[in-house]
Amino acid sequence: MSRQRPSEVSRPRTSMFRPHPWHGLEIGPSPPELLTAFIEVTPFDLVKYEVDKQSGYLRIDRPHRGSSQPPALYGFVPRTYCGPRTRKLSPKSVRGDNDPLDICVLSERPIQRGEILVRARVVGGLQMVDSREADDKIIAVLDNDHVWGKARDIRDLPEVLVERLQHYFLTYKLVPGQRATARITRIYGHAHAFKVVEAAIDDYADLFRG
Repeated sequence: MSRQRPSEVSRPRTSMFRPHPWHGLEIGPSPPELLTAFIEVTPFDLVKYEVDKQSGYLRIDRPHRGSSQPPALYGFVPRTYCGPRTRKLSPKSVRGDNDPLDICVLSERPIQRGEILVRARVVGGLQMVDSREADDKIIAVLDNDHVWGKARDIRDLPEVLVERLQHYFLTYKLVPGQRATARITRIYGHAHAFKVVEAAIDDYADLFRG
């Protein structure tokens, strides 16, 4: 029996370069419900990491000034953008924040490593306005999680978890003696969250593919 020479052996088609996490990764297997989340910050991080838009690598945005730590995995949805369509769904804002759509992912098991991809199921969100910019925080659960995986709406989550998310986002930038710039104007379920995700997908397409 003849053997294939190395040059004849089929190889999987993969890019020789790492894809940019914002522009080069897939949105998810079934948007707007089942998404890919690129995780920048974990509940164990004491500094705020953020993807550098030019290189795609994580950089330190700032150390946490106070004692607040994120109660969930925190990152963004690839190929989304908070622009005019997203802003229209946030009546108290005057513009989008010009960033990819933020997402928080609940996991029963502690995950201490950032810069990872997780499959996230959208259940709701926080309508946050920061310095008059639409800065929604989508709330999701780790798909197939043994505790949270069956959740389909924010009502399926304990209220205290949603309270912790609110508290974190209202305080993680807070400087004593200065007025807070962020507020949460609404807590919504999966139906509105789907609209926000779809708007952010369309905003991205308008900006980068138009």
